[in-house]
Amino acid sequence: MISLTLNGEPHRIAAGSRISDLLGRLDLPADKVAVERNRAIVPRSTFADVLLAEGDELELVHFVGGGQDDDGWEVAGRRFTSRLIVGTGKYRDYAQNAAAAEASGAQIVTVAVRRVNVTDRSQPMLTDFLDPKRFTYLPNTAGCFTADDAIRTLRLAREAGGWNLVKLEVLGEARTLYPDMAETLRATEILVKDGFDVMVYCADDPIAAKKLEDLGAAAIMPLGSLIGSGLGIQNPVTLRLIIENARVPVLVDAGVGTASDAAVAMELGCAGVLMNTAIAEAKDPILMARAMKLAVESGRLAYRAGRMNKRRYADPSSPLAGLI
Repeated sequence: MISLTLNGEPHRIAAGSRISDLLGRLDLPADKVAVERNRAIVPRSTFADVLLAEGDELELVHFVGGGQDDDGWEVAGRRFTSRLIVGTGKYRDYAQNAAAAEASGAQIVTVAVRRVNVTDRSQPMLTDFLDPKRFTYLPNTAGCFTADDAIRTLRLAREAGGWNLVKLEVLGEARTLYPDMAETLRATEILVKDGFDVMVYCADDPIAAKKLEDLGAAAIMPLGSLIGSGLGIQNPVTLRLIIENARVPVLVDAGVGTASDAAVAMELGCAGVLMNTAIAEAKDPILMARAMKLAVESGRLAYRAGRMNKRRYADPSSPLAGLI
């Protein structure tokens, strides 16, 4: 046997082997790879002639799709590349809503479930502007104050559109729209048993978040601050605890007011951010949607890069030794 380096890793192969033997052993078609041996390109026509030697350094490459970093995320077996989820309320009209969704780059949009207007069938419908084949609709239970109402709403949503991935929110009272966690836990348990993949709006409470996960929630969605408040991330410490303890995606839901708030959420390690009012009530919703897209992307990059440690005192960027 001889030892060589293959794509940066140690590898052993029988003495007397040729490049063609190596490719055969790896089940790689010779016509679909390029080989570099000791930093020299090996012509494909010579694969069967070139003997491998002790200490050889080999690089095998082929073409893959894309050309960019695939930093997607998954929820309930569905994979997405955009980490921004946007709502569909409060816009001037559906046309503006659609333009903002397009500018945001979002792949998921939340939709409320409401009664059909049977008296005026000429009214436009959301599906005419946001194609359910292009966007993943995420039915939610906005406006529900009991577990029973939320369950009923989502069962109707599944019947109407076949949607199994849903967002649950059970509100405690109208002034703060803070979640009623007892009712939220009850609804989560019933919906999971009923076959739903449930993304759950909840308090920024690590204990409650873990209980939701134990009940089978597909994603945990703690509030950043009160719904529609624009106050930003109020409790980064508890959000960090929820993220560290979770085995499912954690997304900030509610309270984002501007792009820096979205970036903060992502820098904490959230899988994504859901927002509606911050875009819909901006002076220029389309421009804000674009800003939020970039903020989520930059926050995610910063999280992956790993920020520098904080220090109590200054630390010069340039060495002080050797000054003139």
